[in-house]
Amino acid sequence: MTATTERTHNRAKTPASNLQVNLDYLAPHLLGRWKDLRLIARNFARDPRIIRDPHLGMDEHRERVFNQLSILVSEAQVLRAFPEHLGGKDDAGGGIAGFEELLAADPSLQIKAGVQWGLFCAAIHHLGTPEQHDRLLQPAMNLTVPGAFAMTEIGHGSDVASIATTATYDEETQEFIINTPFRAAWKEYLGNAALHGTAAIVFAQLITQGVNHGVHAFYVPIRHTTKKGRAGTLLPGVSSEDDGLKGGLNGIDNGRLAFDNVRIPRHDLLARYGSVAADGTYTSPIESPGRRFFTMLGSLVQGRVSLDGAAGVASKIALTTAITYGNQRRQFTSTNDTDETVLLDYQTHQRRLLPLLAEVYAGHFAHDRLLDLFHAVFSEEGMDTPDSREDLETLAAALKATSTWRALHTLQTAREACGGAGFMAENRLVQLRQDLDIYVTFEGDNTVLLQLVGKRLLTDYAKQFKNIDGINMARFVVERTADTVLYKTPLNRAVQTILDTGSKRRSAAELRDEETQRELLADRVETMVEELANALRPAQKMSQQDAANLFNTHQTELVEAAKAHADLIQWEAFTKALDDIEDHDARMILTWVRDLYALHTIEQNLAWYLINGRLSAQRAETVTSYIDRLLLRLRPHAQNLIDAFGFDETLVRATLLTGIEQRRQNESREYYRQQRARGDAPLHEKTTKKAAH
Repeated sequence: MTATTERTHNRAKTPASNLQVNLDYLAPHLLGRWKDLRLIARNFARDPRIIRDPHLGMDEHRERVFNQLSILVSEAQVLRAFPEHLGGKDDAGGGIAGFEELLAADPSLQIKAGVQWGLFCAAIHHLGTPEQHDRLLQPAMNLTVPGAFAMTEIGHGSDVASIATTATYDEETQEFIINTPFRAAWKEYLGNAALHGTAAIVFAQLITQGVNHGVHAFYVPIRHTTKKGRAGTLLPGVSSEDDGLKGGLNGIDNGRLAFDNVRIPRHDLLARYGSVAADGTYTSPIESPGRRFFTMLGSLVQGRVSLDGAAGVASKIALTTAITYGNQRRQFTSTNDTDETVLLDYQTHQRRLLPLLAEVYAGHFAHDRLLDLFHAVFSEEGMDTPDSREDLETLAAALKATSTWRALHTLQTAREACGGAGFMAENRLVQLRQDLDIYVTFEGDNTVLLQLVGKRLLTDYAKQFKNIDGINMARFVVERTADTVLYKTPLNRAVQTILDTGSKRRSAAELRDEETQRELLADRVETMVEELANALRPAQKMSQQDAANLFNTHQTELVEAAKAHADLIQWEAFTKALDDIEDHDARMILTWVRDLYALHTIEQNLAWYLINGRLSAQRAETVTSYIDRLLLRLRPHAQNLIDAFGFDETLVRATLLTGIEQRRQNESREYYRQQRARGDAPLHEKTTKKAAH
């Protein structure tokens, strides 16, 4: 019996009331491969020295966060990803696993640390040579040199290839001259740029011997260092402006940088992928400028990987607060005349929170796979190949976009589910929502990232036909045409309706079948990609302008295909994770959670399934009815399912998690119980009117 068959077989025989989530098993299991590092990071996130003080103003918050970085250097695990000979552990995955947990302490601290070690240091590490590692990386790692990551410009954010900053090589002095040619070329939104940074990794167009070789990275000092080791005055030719108060993350000194004929030595071009000899000759191990550019950017993918994990942490914190409150708060006497009903017993409340819980579980397991792939590429021998890097970049783009949008939706939903209490600063939901807002556009705008994913899907689709001969191509076209005709006409829907008639139970049984879910989710991706490929095929024979116009008319479909792909990735990760769960009850309950994720995803896209003939109207109705059944099954397990992630009161730091609502409810119920027992409760007006008649 396969694992899939066993899950389906056992599920049908096991009543929901007999199952229990074993937290002693599930909680450690969910910590995953880097369990010990996550626990160390979480204990650190409880430290009063590094948790956010909500009463600080912007200036005080910035100073506090900067000082906290020194604590991280000396006591935390922030250097694990770097080379052993420089004090690291060559542990790329472990470094990120611990880093993303810092969000529980203060998102400003997590992002400030990310700027220093995940961007500034990582750029030196991944784009520099061994000589540059020895010379530049150690001071950056130990915070002797706080640094900025100067890529984004006012005029170009997502379109990095078009940035306007230039680095022109001067053969006589063997120096690069860094210039900001106009206002829109100022580097913008840079952490550490306004106050604390003494150097920056500046991305600029490398020009030598009159030839522009595209965007490269340069190590550029920007401020003097004082005798106390702090950032002093700006160096000649460097200008800086403070971005000031932002919508969130105000513990970070974001700012702008500009350069006016700033000279740096030739050896401060980070030269792993491109170097300039003393005479100005440019060489690169990657001949293609386009592939060189994307290889350089791909080396910096860890920012997206860590944001995917951090967004997951935020969603778990939000749902811990909302589900706990929903299990304690009572409202309206709907089931009897004395006790009010617990919020989470209402179907609307379950509909609000439990599908999000299923999404968070799916995202959690998908992130585990992403982190494994990231670690393999950057820390395991022989795994750093062009194909594995491309897979990593695509997966990171898909999951970062999905999880950060989900985090905003989850935080807002949790805020509303907690009513007025959710709006109070003491429960952190509003502040977290403000801090996480920027996650959807930095490290890549989510919509642009999904376009990159969509383009990869189209590329992979095209590769299927690269070596196919004419006979097999003709056979493929005939088969796909037959499929399209079948789905687009009433025939297939009629067959399905006949099969469904009189047996909603059988229909529901098929929907909870693993292979049925996989087929429905995968078919949507495949069909959308195929239709896109066919629609864009004429672009090959068009002018550049016409081809761009054609592509533009299909951008929305491209993004939707990428979203569908992300849905499938998460479902596959969840399903694979079920095979690794040895506890029977946990596996059964999480299978229901997986089913809820799949069917909720299908329900959200029912229009597509109906229009394209993949579901009959009756089967579509069954999707919703089976979701409602799953919500009832999962309702008793909701608290344990969210508690299994391990974000307790000391990490969430929400007043609602102290038991205050439960104590209020207990006090209220006891008051009315005693009143009824004494018999001195005032009569209700309706009762007196009935007695009079």
